[in-house]
Amino acid sequence: MKREKDFNFGWRFALEDETRFSGQGFDDSKWRELRLPHDWSVGFSFDKEKGEGATGYLVGGIGWYRKHFPTPEGGDDVSTFVVFDGVYNNSEFWVNGHKLGFHPYGYSPIKYDLTPYLTKDGSDNVIAVRVDHSRYCDSRWYTGSGIYRNVKLVTVSKVHVPIWGTFVTTPEVSAEKAEVSLEYKLRNDSGQAVEAKVTTRFYCPGRYEVASVTDMVSLSAGSEATRNQKTSIANPHRWDLETPELYKAVTTVIVDDEILDTYDTVFGIRSIRFDPNEGFFLNGRNELIKGVCLHHDAGLVGAAVPKEVWRRRFQALKDGGCNAIRIAHNPGSTEFIDLCDEMGLLVQNEFFDEWDNPKDKRLNKEEQEPDYLSEGYTRYFQEWAEADLKAVMLRDRNHPSIIQWSIGNEIEWTYPRDVAATGFFNMSWEGNYFWEHPPRNFEEIKEAYDNSPADNYTLADTAKKLAAWTRELDTSRPVIANCILPSVSHVTGYGEALDIVGYSYRRVMYDLCHENFPDKVIMGTENLGQWHEWKAIEERPHICGTFLWTGIDYMGEVNKQWPVKALAAGLLDVGGFKKPSFHMMKTLWNKEEPHVYLATQTLEKSINKIDEESGEIVAKDPKAWEQALWIWHDMNESWNYEEGEMIAAEVYSNCEEVELFLNGESLGVKRLEDFEDRIYKWAVPFAAGKLEAVGRGGAGESSCSRITDGDAAAIELSVDKPKLAADSYDAAHIVAQLKDVDGNDVVCSEAEIKFEVSGDCEWLGVDNGARDNVQDFQAKKIVTNRGRCLAIVRAGSEASNVTVTAKAEGLPDAVATIEIG
Repeated sequence: MKREKDFNFGWRFALEDETRFSGQGFDDSKWRELRLPHDWSVGFSFDKEKGEGATGYLVGGIGWYRKHFPTPEGGDDVSTFVVFDGVYNNSEFWVNGHKLGFHPYGYSPIKYDLTPYLTKDGSDNVIAVRVDHSRYCDSRWYTGSGIYRNVKLVTVSKVHVPIWGTFVTTPEVSAEKAEVSLEYKLRNDSGQAVEAKVTTRFYCPGRYEVASVTDMVSLSAGSEATRNQKTSIANPHRWDLETPELYKAVTTVIVDDEILDTYDTVFGIRSIRFDPNEGFFLNGRNELIKGVCLHHDAGLVGAAVPKEVWRRRFQALKDGGCNAIRIAHNPGSTEFIDLCDEMGLLVQNEFFDEWDNPKDKRLNKEEQEPDYLSEGYTRYFQEWAEADLKAVMLRDRNHPSIIQWSIGNEIEWTYPRDVAATGFFNMSWEGNYFWEHPPRNFEEIKEAYDNSPADNYTLADTAKKLAAWTRELDTSRPVIANCILPSVSHVTGYGEALDIVGYSYRRVMYDLCHENFPDKVIMGTENLGQWHEWKAIEERPHICGTFLWTGIDYMGEVNKQWPVKALAAGLLDVGGFKKPSFHMMKTLWNKEEPHVYLATQTLEKSINKIDEESGEIVAKDPKAWEQALWIWHDMNESWNYEEGEMIAAEVYSNCEEVELFLNGESLGVKRLEDFEDRIYKWAVPFAAGKLEAVGRGGAGESSCSRITDGDAAAIELSVDKPKLAADSYDAAHIVAQLKDVDGNDVVCSEAEIKFEVSGDCEWLGVDNGARDNVQDFQAKKIVTNRGRCLAIVRAGSEASNVTVTAKAEGLPDAVATIEIG
C-alpha cells in the first residue's frame, strides 16, 4: 500500500463565505475547479485604493475550498490523514461536516486524522477548508492567500511509523566512514498488542544498499515507542555544495510476516561546525556563508510557486556564487527545502517574525494603534508558538541543507525596554545607528536595562523558551536569531539563549562584540548587497558569512509608493532577471571564474564626476561606497545616448585589469587595485557603435559589451526547458526579447507583447521584472521592460506540443514550441 497520495487535484473554490459550505450535502458543482497549490490574491488586479503597500497592493478576503474523494481502501485496518504543507492563513477544516480544527499560522504544516469521520458505505467524502485572510495587511511583505502549498493524503496500517516519525543524524563523518543514527517512532492503533520487526535499509545516491539494521519492538494497544537504529557507512558520499549527494533510508514494519508499513527518509551525510574564532566548517572545510535572504513569493506566481520556478531562481543565484539561503522570515515549504537539498544550497530556516508584541505593518516598528487589517500572528503566539515551531522542525529536520534554526527576526524592536536600554533612541546622541558603536558601553546598557520598568513580556525569557523547544527536537544544528540590536541582546539574556548571534546591519560591531564576547559565534544574518559588507567579512575569520537583503526583489514593504509594488533590494528582479548588484556580488563571491560586467549612465545622473584637477573620472563622494545601502545606484545595460554626451562607464570585475574599447579603439587599461570601491570607471563621449570591456589577469579573461540598438524589428523567444514532463507540475520560462534589424537586443524602447498559447498546458502568467509594473500577472499581454518580458507555462498531463506565439504591432510573430511528454 502506498502511504502518500497527491491530494492537489480536483478541488473547488469560491470567494464567498457561508457556514453551509462546511457540510457534506452542499452542492459545490458551480464553484470554480482548480488544482493546488493556489494563491487567490495573485489573481487579483493590483489595487491602489484597497490594497496596502506593505503587502504589494494585492488584497485578501475569505475563501473556501472543497474536495470530494473516496474512502481509501483497507477499511478498519488503515488510518487516513491529510497533511497541508501551508495555508495562508487563519484556516478552519472540516471533513463530512465534522470540524477538524483551526490553524492560524500561515507557514507551518498542518495534519489531521480523518479516520473516524470517513464514510464506510462507499459514498463520497468531502473535505472543506475556510481561509480567512481578510486581514490582508497582516504582514510586512506579500503573503498570498489560500492553500498555497502542497497537500497529501496519507493512508497507513494501524501499525505504522507516524508522519514525520524519523530523524536521521550523522554524529561522526569523515571521508572514510560515517556514523549514522536513525531515530524512529512506531505507533500501534490496532487494538491489540503486537510484536513488530522493524528493518531499515540504507541506500547510497546510486541507490544500492550500503547498510541495514533490524529491531524487534513490542507494542501494547494504543501505544507508541521511540527507538534508535545505528550503523556505519564506509566511504560515504558526503552532501556538499558542489556534490549534494542524498541517501535514502527505507524503514519497513513487519508483523506476522506481513509488511504493514514502508517509510522513506531522504537525508544527507555531512558535518557542520561553527567556531567563534574561525567561522563555519562544512565537512571539515572552512567555508564562508555567501547567503541571501528570500521571501516566499516569486513574482507572477505569487506564493504558489512551482518547483521549477524556484529552480531557475536558485540556479541564477548559484551562478553568482551564492551558496546559502535564509528563508525570511518564516519557514519555507517542503518543496523549497527539497530543492536546496538537491542543488547544494545551505539553509537557515526561520520560525517567526513576531513574538509577544506586534510589528506595525505600515510603520515597521511597534503597532501604533489597533488596526484590524494588520493584526498578525502575535495574537496567537502565546498559545501556538510551541506547536508551530515543533511541527516545522519535525517536518524539516532530515534536510541536510538546513544548517541553522532561526527563532526570530529583528524581534528587539517590539520590546520597549530593550530599545530604550541601547541609548540609540532616547538620548541626545547624534550618531548614526548603522555606522557607529552604541552611545553606551555594554555595562551601561546592562545597567539601564536592569533599572528600567519591566515590559509585559521579557524578550530573553521568550527566547529561552523558543531555544529550548528547538533543542528538544534537534541539537545537531545551532540556534540563531537575526538581532537588530545586538548591543542589548548580548547582555540581557537573549544572546545567551542563542548558539549564534546574527547581526542585522551591524557590521560595525563585529570586532567590538568579538572582543567582549569571545566565546560567542557571530555572523551577519541580514546585510546589504554591497562591497563594504563583504569586505568586512573577508577581513575577519571569526565571521561565518552573511545573508544579504535580499537575493530577489519581493512584493511588499513599499508603503505609500504606488505604483511601486516590490522592494528593489534584490540581486535579481521580480522576474528573476539579473541586476547590476548581482554582477558585483558575483565578482566577490565567484573568484575562480573570470567575470566582467559593463554598465553605463549619463555623467549627470551618475555617482561619478570628472575631477577638475586630474581630468580623471572619480566618485562624487569617494567614501560613499563604504555606507551604500539597499538599492544599487541607477545604471543602464545599454549604449544609447546623445552624440557626444559624456557617459560614465562602470565595470565590475574580478580580473586584475580591464581595457575598455569604443568601436575597436582602446580607451585605456585600468587596474582593480586602483579602485577602492572595486568599480572600474571611464568617462566616454558617446559615439554610436560598440562599447566593450575586456578583463585580464587574476581569475582569467572575460569580456562584456554594449551595442547601440535601433528600433525593434523582431521578437526573439527563448525557452529554458524545451521539453517538459507530462506530470502537471513541470514548468517552462519563456523570455521574449525585442531585437533590432541587426539582431541586437533592444533595451531602450518598449512594445506591448500579446501571447497566444495552444496545447496541453496551463498559462501561469506574464511579468516584465519592473517593480512598478502593476499589469495583471495572469493576463496574456504585457508591455516590456528593457525590451523584454517573461511568461511561464506549466505542463499538462497529456503528451503534446505546446506552441507559444508572441505578437506585437508592426513586428513579425515569434513562435516557440515546447514538447510535453
